[in-house]
Amino acid sequence: MVTIFDAEGVAIGRLGAKVAKLILSGESAVVINAEKAVITGRRRYIIEKYTARRAVKQKANPQHSPHWPRRPDMLVRRIIRGMLPFDRSRGREAYKRLRVYIGLPQEFQGKELKTMDKVSMKGKERHMTISELCKELGWQGSTGSRSAITS
Repeated sequence: MVTIFDAEGVAIGRLGAKVAKLILSGESAVVINAEKAVITGRRRYIIEKYTARRAVKQKANPQHSPHWPRRPDMLVRRIIRGMLPFDRSRGREAYKRLRVYIGLPQEFQGKELKTMDKVSMKGKERHMTISELCKELGWQGSTGSRSAITS
């Protein structure tokens, strides 16, 4: 069974925890509108945190450094991966059951979407969408494109 989550206006941490628990139990999960998910906190600190994560490089072999993507769907997928026991086979198998999309693909139009509590937009300086963060990190794409990450 596949559960489809709509990430529009939802805090990414809460969504990620719910999705991680679901895929660890053996079900498949699809996250749509990944670019519209929200990170709570001050914009400046969020941007500093993710630029610092992208800058971490291993001196001996930079290719073995952690990879933090710029694209919204891949970034959401990476955030959810951090909530899985990825070093174990159980976590890697669960990660393969996760698909993340920018926007709403045609194959999911008209299907039942699972929604969660949306973040209150009072005090806009305390929130930032994934697409805004990705643009700050150097993502050049537009929000109208459709892409999918599958295993």
